[in-house]
Amino acid sequence: MDCCIRPQSILYKRWRNPPQSSEERSEGWRREDMSVDNKICTIAPGIFDAEGEDSSNSYRSDEAETLSVEDVLETIGFGIFQWKLCFLTGLAWTGESMEIMILSVLGPQLHCDWRLSSFQVAFMTSVVFLGMASSSPVWGNMSDKYGRKICLIISICWSVFYGILSAFAPAYGWLLVLRGLVGVGFGGGPQTVTLYSEFLPMKMRGISIMMMSVFWSVGAVFEVLLAWWIMPTLGWRWLLIFSITPFATFICFCSWLPESPRFDLLTGNTEKAMATLQRVARDNGKTMPEGKVIAHKQKDRGQIKDLLSSQYWRTTLLLWFIWFANVFSYFGIIMLTTTLLQSGGSCGANQGTKPEPCCNLECNYLTSDDYKDLLWTTLAEFPGVLFITLIIDRIGRTKSMATCFFMLSLFILPLYACIGRISATVVIFIARAFICGGLQVVFVYTPEVYPTENRALAMGTCSAVSKFGSLIAPFVSEVMLRKSMYLTLSIYCGCSLLAGIMCLILPMETSGKSLQESTFNKEAGANDHNNESVKNTTLSQD
Repeated sequence: MDCCIRPQSILYKRWRNPPQSSEERSEGWRREDMSVDNKICTIAPGIFDAEGEDSSNSYRSDEAETLSVEDVLETIGFGIFQWKLCFLTGLAWTGESMEIMILSVLGPQLHCDWRLSSFQVAFMTSVVFLGMASSSPVWGNMSDKYGRKICLIISICWSVFYGILSAFAPAYGWLLVLRGLVGVGFGGGPQTVTLYSEFLPMKMRGISIMMMSVFWSVGAVFEVLLAWWIMPTLGWRWLLIFSITPFATFICFCSWLPESPRFDLLTGNTEKAMATLQRVARDNGKTMPEGKVIAHKQKDRGQIKDLLSSQYWRTTLLLWFIWFANVFSYFGIIMLTTTLLQSGGSCGANQGTKPEPCCNLECNYLTSDDYKDLLWTTLAEFPGVLFITLIIDRIGRTKSMATCFFMLSLFILPLYACIGRISATVVIFIARAFICGGLQVVFVYTPEVYPTENRALAMGTCSAVSKFGSLIAPFVSEVMLRKSMYLTLSIYCGCSLLAGIMCLILPMETSGKSLQESTFNKEAGANDHNNESVKNTTLSQD
């Protein structure tokens, strides 16, 4: 397994028709020596020697076809292993959803308990997203350098530790610092999608990540129910403690979590990658395919300059704005919901600014009706996920995202009119369904665009840019809304329309395409057209 082959230009993915004569075999090996810088590990039902050859039949291993890790995962398919991984990474996704959703109920409570101004409430929400924005690229870079598993576990342990401490914050300043540190841990959350996507066969990738997104919606609903039960009796401190339950459960079972075989192959840990793939096959009740797995060893991983290279700069810049618009609109709608419900609908919000309450008796705590309407609008995430699951593989990723943005803009328009509480709840329900669906598609699309060497960093940087949308959203939904509802709605509507247009001009549609193992894959693919004679004899291109 230690043999290293240092070729020049062409990636040979599958060797379908091995030569028969010894002369042809030697010529075939000379051609293979000219492929990419890689390691080759032979998979066959037998015992492997130190060089990765089947010691029981060396001639047979010479004729084995050359595979990528994508080919192995396609053969193993989707099964019990992916279901277990979905549940475990889904727990982390549920925990982050609950911690984000808690901001919409914590603000009104502390607004009254600590007599905070609307600006202080908005800043308390923004500091969490500031922590996420500052840490997401760091977690992404570490995940590309040291592994997805270790960084994900550390980020969640960090979130649990400071989440518990924030429940004991004695004053507003302490709460700001501690919730900001919780946000630093949340910055590693997108790596759950990175890790999970790297275990999925191509045909199941879209729908599988959509299934994982259900955990986000479950977390949002569960947090509203938990707040409805705990806030009137035990108070917000106990709510913060109970909200870390999914994270704590994840930590209890994290020893089962595997490292991505794509990452291990990229770092040269061939034996570990093979052991993981065999574990996946065993859990799924499948047999490993016979062949030679190519590992594209890459030392320079997780470099942001690669995201802005000539190959990716346009995609990266467009995705940064699309992520920003998604998160800005998503959290804006959540916070707008609380404000509109307390105003009795858009008609009440249109009446202008009301004086800040000067004592607790004048405060408007969330009532049972408020929690009920907040629950209804949160349940909108489920039809949103269902809708996007039905269309994501039919019309593609980019058109699915554009559809969600355009529909969000359409359903913001009725809020310009003077409509009551029930009508506002229905409109927000539909708008939130679409923006939730769009947010999930971008989590599917982004890992598919970038290669393994920069995939985690790409997720981290996109998440960081999106958090600037989260930072702005509280000030728009809670502060600006008190000044002008029409300006607030216009900002959300205009941002959604622009993002929808950008989705349509993305240069790559990833539906039905395999994940890239390295940037060299694309370069090798470009050279195939100029090497027809080689391709016809030894290579089967995707």
